[in-house]
Amino acid sequence: MLELSANNALLINFVYVIAAALFIFGLKLLGHPSTARKGNALSSLAMLLAIVVTLLDLNIVSYQWIIIAMIAGSLVGIYAARMIAMTAMPEMVSLLNGIGGLASLFVAWSTVASPANMSLFILVVTYLALLIGGVTFSGSLVAWGKLSERIVGRPIMFKGQAIVNLLVVLAVIASGVMFVLFPEQNQYLYLAIALSLLFGVMLVIPIGGADMPVVISLLNSYSGLAACAAGFALHNNLLIVAGSLVGASGIILTQIMCKAMNRSLVNVLFSGFQSVSNEKMVIEGEVKALSADDAYYVLEAAQSVVVIPGYGMAVAQAQHAMKELQLLLENNGAEVAYAIHPVAGRMPGHMNVLLAEADVSYEQLFEMDEINKRIENFDVAIVIGANDVVNPAAREMKGSPIYGMPVINADLAKNVFVLKRGMASGFAGVDNPLFFKPNCRMVFGDAKETLNNIIRQFDK
Repeated sequence: MLELSANNALLINFVYVIAAALFIFGLKLLGHPSTARKGNALSSLAMLLAIVVTLLDLNIVSYQWIIIAMIAGSLVGIYAARMIAMTAMPEMVSLLNGIGGLASLFVAWSTVASPANMSLFILVVTYLALLIGGVTFSGSLVAWGKLSERIVGRPIMFKGQAIVNLLVVLAVIASGVMFVLFPEQNQYLYLAIALSLLFGVMLVIPIGGADMPVVISLLNSYSGLAACAAGFALHNNLLIVAGSLVGASGIILTQIMCKAMNRSLVNVLFSGFQSVSNEKMVIEGEVKALSADDAYYVLEAAQSVVVIPGYGMAVAQAQHAMKELQLLLENNGAEVAYAIHPVAGRMPGHMNVLLAEADVSYEQLFEMDEINKRIENFDVAIVIGANDVVNPAAREMKGSPIYGMPVINADLAKNVFVLKRGMASGFAGVDNPLFFKPNCRMVFGDAKETLNNIIRQFDK
């Protein structure tokens, strides 16, 4: 039996090394849209290998619940992948982050079921897994509520909130110390779990809905760190590697998102506690509306068109209609490009996924800095459901809340068509002076129906 156990341990660690390499290579492939699908498949294969080889551990008593959990998880995953609408993808990602944190919390909880022989290091990392896992779970639930509009998107603040948060942090530290000193006393374990869940809620409620893309990527990093801590508690090398990769990549993505918003992470997390001016900047001007039929005549004569998508395109499910219009424009001799802002939509990469669903070529997707260098040369800029990411107030109005945020300079194109249902402000709640620019025309109505009307004009 000992020889078999040693052989199993050797096999498990060997497969773990292969899985870790696949994780790293898969993460590398995720860095570009054209290879992201392969990267996702490789990472999934690595996780499957890790799960299967771990089941060879002789310490496993029964496989019954493991098999039931794998089947149930697979069915839920298939259902979610097929049935969740693209507009609901950000909140689904937030829920998945939360479930990852909850799993780490449960793993850590089970680890301290017999704390008698646990070293100081294992107790500390177990507490960290509990804490980070709980914060990730409850924080992700709040983010899910804000993104799905079940909770108000604006920052939720109350008098003395900063003091309450400080007290919660001190209580978290104190409970951690007591948990490490007296691990056999369950009250400190339950207190630590309760405080971690409370801390996650208090951390996210003062953050506005416009910052949710940053919050999602940060919570993704938290879920990785929780898994890494759980890996140390279980002495599982692959869980440590996988958690570290998720945690590091999440932090890097968070930094990229903050840079795209010209804000620091500290500002995103704690700006809700700062005094905010109630003065609303008044933007005056005349809005010029345009019908879809008249927009056709301009597009029919255009030699270059840039499309700037936003969350509104996901709501209208207009990506397929835009792809059809793209083909008509190209057949008419026009160049068509897509400008993607890092925080367009409500999660990182939202627009990339949306356009990939419509089979838009990756070669036609350009990042903000690339497109801004030549946007003045485009005959028409079509803004579909985007608002904050094309708001020139970020460049022109020093008093604006988004001043200094890098945006796509759509107003510098020769003509701008904004496809919107109405004049509502974006997710950040900031009015957009683009709508009043002399070269801008508002094409009101459902974006999908507007594009279909233009397509019908081309087909005549």
